[in-house]
Amino acid sequence: MSKNINVGVIGGGLMGREVASAFGRWFVINDSKVNPSLYAVADLNKEALKWFNSVPTCKLLTENYQDLLECSEIDVVYVAVPHNMHEKIYIDVLNSGKDLLAEKPFGIDLGSAERIVKVIKSSGQFVRCSSEFPFFPGAQRVYKVAKSGEIGRILEVRSGFHHGSDLDSSKAANWKRQSKTCGEIGVMGDLGMHVCHVPFRLGFEPSSVYAQLQKGYPERPGGACDTWDNAMLHAWIDVDGAEPVPMRLEMKRMAPGETDTWFIEVLGTDGGARFSTKEPRTLWQFSRGIEQEWRRVDLGFDTPFKTITGGIFEPGFPDILMQMWAAFFAEREGHLNECFGCVTPSEALLSHRLFAAAVQSQQLNQVIEIT
Repeated sequence: MSKNINVGVIGGGLMGREVASAFGRWFVINDSKVNPSLYAVADLNKEALKWFNSVPTCKLLTENYQDLLECSEIDVVYVAVPHNMHEKIYIDVLNSGKDLLAEKPFGIDLGSAERIVKVIKSSGQFVRCSSEFPFFPGAQRVYKVAKSGEIGRILEVRSGFHHGSDLDSSKAANWKRQSKTCGEIGVMGDLGMHVCHVPFRLGFEPSSVYAQLQKGYPERPGGACDTWDNAMLHAWIDVDGAEPVPMRLEMKRMAPGETDTWFIEVLGTDGGARFSTKEPRTLWQFSRGIEQEWRRVDLGFDTPFKTITGGIFEPGFPDILMQMWAAFFAEREGHLNECFGCVTPSEALLSHRLFAAAVQSQQLNQVIEIT
């Protein structure tokens, strides 16, 4: 029998609605040991709250998130708010005794992330950070190939996330384009955790970084924009005590020819693999024999947590969002086993150390050691 879990959402925007959708079709997951329900939503915007009237399990809609935290029926809280609000709300959630799935980047800056992690350790609550894209079947295959040890000595790692919408200068300014709400790290806070998730889980921890950061349009309709829009991070990583390996992390909101593309590539002396959401059902696998070759593998619906969906179909964002939540609940219940898990607080903190060093590298135009 599945365990019922009531979830409260703070921030009823796009991702809050996606969560409602995921829970509404939870029955597609085979043998799930949990049955999550969206129980409450808090948002300052009354119009945003109205949308959740259509969710039959939702019992509480409030403009004050403290009402949600005081509700004894809620077990888990998901928070999707601007970065400058992370620290206070995350800590309030933890102090309320509820578990937390937090949006990236886990605080507006390194100091904020450090304070959040300190409270997590003292609270004993189960906390993870959001990152959906590694739950694509192709991403999982790259992870398994890299982890297998069969590709020989690792020579290079490349991971990235490219958007193109900010190429349009008429796009209005919003909180993600202003340092006071998004943070000085800019696009790295917006997209960086998605890019770091798989490399960090593989143990590819950067020891130094050289950053090339770019800003886009300084003015957009509605206000000034001062955040970094593109980031190229050239890092050195240590892999199994061998010679340092180069890792390039790319985060772009101004990427010509792209809409929403996440990718990962790991190459070694004897093999390698790469996957991009631009080709969601394709895995490219490299092997070196008498001849070198790239092999194209046609993927199906081989997600970490199996569903009723036929294996010949391909997953999309709603499916991998559900997979991320399935991983969260499975690990919370102690049933993750060998499945790929959500971003841990320590991984989120490591990303902040990397991004802070990247900003310093840009300012000084030099390689920065990461401590």
